[in-house]
Amino acid sequence: MGEKTISRNKVLGIAGLGWMFDAMDVGMLSFIIAALKVDWGLTPQQMGWIGSINSIGMAVGAFVFGIWADRIGRKNIFIITLVLFSLASGLSAFATTLSIFLILRIFVGMGLGGELPVASTLVSEIVPAKDRGRIVVLLESFWAVGWLIAALISYFVIPAFGWRIALLLSALPALYAIYLRLKLPDSPAFSPKKSEKRTVLQNIKDVWSKEHARSTFVLWTVWFTVVFSYYGMFLWLPSVMVMKGFNLIQSFEYVVIMTLAQLPGYFTAAWFIERIGRKFVLVTYLLGTAASAFVFGTAESTALLIGSGILLSFFNLGAWGALYAYSPEQYPAVIRGTGTGMAASVGRIGGILGPLLVGSLVSAGYSIGFIFSIFCGSIIIGVLAVAFVGHETRQIELA
Repeated sequence: MGEKTISRNKVLGIAGLGWMFDAMDVGMLSFIIAALKVDWGLTPQQMGWIGSINSIGMAVGAFVFGIWADRIGRKNIFIITLVLFSLASGLSAFATTLSIFLILRIFVGMGLGGELPVASTLVSEIVPAKDRGRIVVLLESFWAVGWLIAALISYFVIPAFGWRIALLLSALPALYAIYLRLKLPDSPAFSPKKSEKRTVLQNIKDVWSKEHARSTFVLWTVWFTVVFSYYGMFLWLPSVMVMKGFNLIQSFEYVVIMTLAQLPGYFTAAWFIERIGRKFVLVTYLLGTAASAFVFGTAESTALLIGSGILLSFFNLGAWGALYAYSPEQYPAVIRGTGTGMAASVGRIGGILGPLLVGSLVSAGYSIGFIFSIFCGSIIIGVLAVAFVGHETRQIELA
């Protein structure tokens, strides 16, 4: 039992470090977008494209690398995606035009989009059923740590040294995570012999087979609605704060405060997920996200803005943790990477549309309250799918 615990904690730590560096990059991007607007004189549509191009890469990465995780193993994909992500992120610090920056962000997104579903799949397959949901949510909690570090780097580094130095700081530590992963064993559920007997097309078809169609429908719906709203709201948070009358430094300060609320969101979700279930956490925390988004969008006082922003972070990131725990549990090992990766890929389409929608609606003169109401409605659709169609998978042994 001792060996299993050590192995489990080691996998959680190694996967979590990579997760943290990914979050640092995505979190910093929201601040960099605000800084690039000043440096390069970007329009709202161009600002929206920076967030969306990242999600295009993530959609491709989740789809391609999720499928290949079932072919060549979780560990190999784990290493490949982090190498791709860290190299492209470091190179983007040297971009001199928006076009070059966008091209590099596609590759950053591919690495990031491929890594996250594969990481949750690997951890899910190593951890016993009684702890699986809690451990995967704790894995996701590294995202909050990464966001917090991103917010602190953005607050202290970007105003003083510029966004290029901030990007370099986020990319370099990822090399350490690559070194750690080389020593990581592959998932015990992955079988090279079984994977060789199956084609990629067969795996894709099986995700929508009669046996798995219901689960796939729920996952695709909830992934799309959650990612659409998350990237639409969170990539624009610093910029929205500026639109509401705060300067860039003030907006960074308030976003740091909001980011701190992500950690208790994860930890409470991790506590509830094994005691009450995946569906309860997803439904409850998504409803909390929807309500917070509506209040944040219409808030006029500083206190209400910060309060609703804190609740938005708390509930939204708790729901993310539950979603990453819930997704790999819907499929058997032979198609688990494919199924989880495809769901994440569909979600990233929402991540493409969300930031673009904000940019276009802001340009057209629509209020932030109206825009955030759209995200509120999107989340409600995800809630209905999970509540009325989804299976509960708490304590289920993975095949």
